[in-house]
Amino acid sequence: MIDNIQSILQQGLKAIEEATDLTQLQEVKNQYLAKKSPLMGIFSQLKDLDAEKKKQVGFEINAARDQLTLALETKHKTIETLVMQAKLKEEVIDISQPATHAYQGSVNPFFLIEQTITDIFVSMGYQVAEGPEIESDHYNFELLNIPKDHPAREMQDSLYFDENTLLRTHTSPVQARVMQASQGKPIQVICPGKVYRRDEDDATHSHQFGQVEGLVVAEGINLGHLKQTLQAFAKKMFGEKREIRLRPSFFPFTEPSVEIDVSCFECGGKGCNLCKHTGWIEILGGGMVHPKVLTMNGYNAKKMTGFAFGIGIERVAMLRYGIDDIRRFYQNDLRFIQQFTRK
Repeated sequence: MIDNIQSILQQGLKAIEEATDLTQLQEVKNQYLAKKSPLMGIFSQLKDLDAEKKKQVGFEINAARDQLTLALETKHKTIETLVMQAKLKEEVIDISQPATHAYQGSVNPFFLIEQTITDIFVSMGYQVAEGPEIESDHYNFELLNIPKDHPAREMQDSLYFDENTLLRTHTSPVQARVMQASQGKPIQVICPGKVYRRDEDDATHSHQFGQVEGLVVAEGINLGHLKQTLQAFAKKMFGEKREIRLRPSFFPFTEPSVEIDVSCFECGGKGCNLCKHTGWIEILGGGMVHPKVLTMNGYNAKKMTGFAFGIGIERVAMLRYGIDDIRRFYQNDLRFIQQFTRK
C-alpha cells in the first residue's frame, strides 16, 4: 500500500512537471487530489488495517498529498510568471513610433460662465455660499415671503417629493439660511448652484438650470448700490461699453423689484435681431429685500436694508457665446464643447 502511494506520488509529480498551461495543471490537480482520485481512495482502505499500520499509511498519504499540493502551487506560480512575461513581451511599446494625437480638454461653457460670474463678485468682496438642492417648503417659499396660498407660487412650477419637500426652484433659500446663520450681522454673498422646475425642455427652457443669486444686507443699502453693482458686473462680463437700465417688475421677496437690461453688445444699442430691435437685452432680476423677508430671517428691518439679484447662468452664456439652444449645454456633444476653453 505504501509502495502504491509512492507510485502515485511520482506519477503526479511528473504530470505536474510536464504541464505547460493552467488548464493542464488543473486537470492534474483533479486527477491526483480530487476526492475520487487514487490517492484519496486509499483512505477508504484504512478501516481494514490495524492501528499501527493505519497510522503509518495515513502519514504517507498526508505527506504525499502535501508534496503534490506544494508542487502544484509552485508550478502554478511558474506558469503565471511565464504567461505574464510573454504578454509583456508581446505588448511592448515601440517608443520610436509616432505618438497618437493628444486632444486638449475643454470646459463646458456653463462652468466657464459660472466661474467667471463667481470671480467677478468675489473680486468685489462677496463670499460664496452654498446650500442643499433638496429643500423644505419653509426655506424655498415661506421665508421668502411666499406663503402657501400666495399666487406667486404659480410662477414656479415645482417638483415636490412630498407636501413639505421639493427640489429647490431657485438658490434664494441659501440666502435665507445665510441670513439666519448671520444673526443680524451684515451680509455680502453670492449663491451659485443648480435649480429645478417642471418645465418642458426646448431651445430656451430646461427642467434644470443654473443660477447665481446675490445678497447684500447692511445699514444704509439702497437701490443705487444695486444699480452700481450690476453696472460693474455688466461691464466686466460683456465689455466696458455696456450700460444697464432698470425696469419696474414684481418678485415677492423684493420691494421694489426690477428687471435689469444690458445694452446690446451686438449692435451697440442701435437695434438688431439679437435685441429684437430694442437696443437692450434682459439679463437678470433683482430689487430691495422685502422688509418681511428681513424680519422673518432675524433682521431689524427698520435698521437694516439690503438688495438681492438673480442671474441665469445659461442665459448669460447663451448671450456671451451666441448659443442658440439651451439643450446644447447638457447634450455632451464634443464638437460643441471643444469650442470653449478657459483663457
